Amino acid sequence: MDAVSTKDTTTEARLTASPDLTGVATSVGGTLLVRAPDTGEVVGEVPDLDAAGVAALVARARTAQPGWAGLGVDGRAEVIERFRRLLWRRRGEVLHSMQAESGKLYEDALRDLAMLLDVAHYWTRVAGPLLADEPLRTRGLMGFGRRSVRTFEPHGVFGMIGPWNLPVVLSIGDALPALMAGNTVVCKPSEVTPLATLLAADLFVAAGGPPDVLLVATGGGRTGEALVDQVDAVHFTGSVATGRAVAARAGQRLIPCSLELGGKDPAIVLADADLKRAARGVVSYGLLVGGQACIAVERVYVQRDVHERFVELVVEQVRSLRLGPAGGPGVVDVAGMIHPPQVDIVEAHVRDAVERGARVLTGGRRGSVEASYEPTVLTDVDHTMRCMREETFGPVIPIMAVRDVDEAVRLANDSEYGLAASVWTGDPARGRAIARRLQVGTVTVNDAVMHAALPELPMGGWKASGLGGRGGPDAMRWACRQRVVQVLRLAGHPDLYWLPYRPRSTRNLERLFGLLYGR
Repeated sequence: MDAVSTKDTTTEARLTASPDLTGVATSVGGTLLVRAPDTGEVVGEVPDLDAAGVAALVARARTAQPGWAGLGVDGRAEVIERFRRLLWRRRGEVLHSMQAESGKLYEDALRDLAMLLDVAHYWTRVAGPLLADEPLRTRGLMGFGRRSVRTFEPHGVFGMIGPWNLPVVLSIGDALPALMAGNTVVCKPSEVTPLATLLAADLFVAAGGPPDVLLVATGGGRTGEALVDQVDAVHFTGSVATGRAVAARAGQRLIPCSLELGGKDPAIVLADADLKRAARGVVSYGLLVGGQACIAVERVYVQRDVHERFVELVVEQVRSLRLGPAGGPGVVDVAGMIHPPQVDIVEAHVRDAVERGARVLTGGRRGSVEASYEPTVLTDVDHTMRCMREETFGPVIPIMAVRDVDEAVRLANDSEYGLAASVWTGDPARGRAIARRLQVGTVTVNDAVMHAALPELPMGGWKASGLGGRGGPDAMRWACRQRVVQVLRLAGHPDLYWLPYRPRSTRNLERLFGLLYGR
C-alpha cells in the first residue's frame, strides 16, 4: 500500500544533498527520504509510521470526531471554505511542494490544486440537502399508518489512501465529502509524494480547522495496512494489486471500502469525426500528467478509412511537444516520470510491442531528462501486445486500425479494466448509442477525461477498475451510515400481524391480500 503525516510533523522539508540519486523514496531508521525524481535530491523527510504510530493517530482523530460532527453542516462548511480560500492565497507554496516531490509540470500541479478547490466549493454547497433527513414513502398494507425517514450519520474515522500522480486532489479532495459528513479523516499519501498532502493538512489547521480532524499518516506499505486495520471506512486510489489487498483487509473487518483503481482507457475515433480535434484531444489526454493518470487515453481504435490521416495528425502533434525538466508556466509540455521505476515499465511495453511487429513513429526511447521517456506513438499494434492490455501509465499512444464500429467496441471491451472511454464522432446521437455498449464507468463523446474534474458527476470503474468511486451525491451518502426511523402514527390498537393468530382474522387478512395484490 501507499503513504501519510501526523499533526506534529512539520511540512518544512530539510533540504540535503544525497549521493543516492535513485529518485525513489527510501526509509532510513523510521524516516522516509523523499527525493526529486529528476535529480534524486532529498527534498524532504517524513516519518515512516509503524502500526503503533498509526493507531495513535487514529485515536486522536476518534477523540476529535464528536466535536467536529457537533459543528453541524454549516459550521463544517465554514471551516472548509476558509481552507479553500487559504489554499488559493498560498498556492505558490502548494504548487512548489507538488513540483519538488513529483517533478510534474506547473500546469499539471495547477490542475491538481484547481480540482481540489472546485471539489471543496461543491461539497460545502450541496452537503446540507444531501445530509438532511429524507422522508421515505411507503405503500401497501404493510406501510399503512407508518411514517418513515432516513437519517445520515458519520462512520467515525475515515481512511484515505492516495496515489503518487495526483497527491492533493486524490487524497485531501477525496477526504472532503467525508469531512463534510462529520467524519474525521486520516490520509495516507503515497510515500513517493507525501509533502504536498502534509502542507495541505497544515493549511487546514491554519484556516481554523480543529486539531486532529484532518491528519496525515506518512509511510510505506505497512502504514497503509495499519490504517485499514484501525479506521471505520476506507477509500483507496491506486493499483489493482494493492486495491485487492485493501479490499481483502477491509473485508476481514467488514468495514466499507471504496476503490478507484487502474484503467486502460480506450478512445474510438470514427470516420465522421473532426480528425484534427480528435487528434489533438487524444494527444492531450494521452499525455495528461505524462500519461501518468488512470483516466489517460491508453489505446486508440480508428476506423480504417481515416486511420492514416489520423496517425499523421497525432504524430505531427507529438513531435511538436517539448520534453524537459518541469519549471514555470508554459516552459515544457512533457516532463519526466513522477515515480522513476515507472520508466522501466513504459520501456518494457514499447519493446514488447516492437518485438511483436509494432512500428514506432516518434519517440520510443528514454529521454535526455533523468527518469523520462519520450512521448511515443505506436502503430500496427494488436491485443497480443502489453501496451494494449496492461496499464502503461506513461507517455505512449498506441493506435490500431479497425474495420467498423462493432470491431472497435469489441476491442475496447476486451480488457480487464473498465474505468473510462471516449468516442469521437460527428454524430453525437451515434456517439451516445456507442457509449451504451462500452463496459466502463464513464464515457465521453467528443472529449475525454474532463468528467473527472466535475465533482457533480459520479466516477467509478467496472471490472478490475474498482468498486464504488468518487463524486456526485453517492459519494456523500457513502461517507455516512444510514438509519431508517419509522413511527407508527395510529397507536393504541392491536396490529393485524400480532400474536395470537386466529382462524377468522387470518382468513380475512388473506382475502385482503387477494384484493390488493391478486388481481
